Amino acid sequence: MKILYHFLFIITSLVFFTNCASRKAFVYFQDSKDVKINSNNQLKLKHGDNLQIKVFGCDEESIKIFNIPISNNQNNNRNYFSGGIYSSGYLINKNGDIDFPLLGEIKLAELTIEEATDLLKNKLNTYLKDPKVTIQIQNFKITVLGDVKNPGTIEVPHERINLIEALGIVGDLNITAKRNNILLLREEDGIKKQYRIDITNKDFINSPAYYLVQNDVIYVEANKAKINSSNVTGSSSILVAIASLIITTVNIILK
Repeated sequence: MKILYHFLFIITSLVFFTNCASRKAFVYFQDSKDVKINSNNQLKLKHGDNLQIKVFGCDEESIKIFNIPISNNQNNNRNYFSGGIYSSGYLINKNGDIDFPLLGEIKLAELTIEEATDLLKNKLNTYLKDPKVTIQIQNFKITVLGDVKNPGTIEVPHERINLIEALGIVGDLNITAKRNNILLLREEDGIKKQYRIDITNKDFINSPAYYLVQNDVIYVEANKAKINSSNVTGSSSILVAIASLIITTVNIILK
């Protein structure tokens, strides 16, 4: 009987250690020290962006023509989960242009928001004295799927968001999520690109995937333990069941 109990102990230990991952599988930014972030990765406007453009100036009557009235169903107090469809704004068409009052078609695609703001201000100088311009992307959305607490699509009410912030907004990764192989899907110049990210490695903050852009899709894969547990009984239950069956069978024979 001692042999049987030793056998059961070994099986149970194997089950325990099989399902226990090391600390390194869960900790973010390992061996973290001061790291300089690449600040050149700026968000650029692109086809499909719906822009809220506001023009300010000394003469309120003169600037009215440049400002689209805000519709009643538009949410001005936007946050990450506002949702909704924007019925007003300037849509960047497939050629990368918007159609702006008096100024006509203006190419804004591939410009940063700062560059687009300066361009509009310079063009408006013909009609207004010392104009001020603000630009905001109204349909800046990121989708987070997979093994996170609250998967879904989030809206970004400002022009910059990074991967860690996006994961925080959806409640962070589940304990069973793979942290060293997160997939980011992104469209660049009409081409779908894939980035693989290891957030346990501090160096990922200098990846092109650290700062997110419009319509990025993040997929977090579950680890093997969770995938295996989704089977009918799971590998752990099978091992325990086999051990129990062996012990029961031997006890019956010995009796």
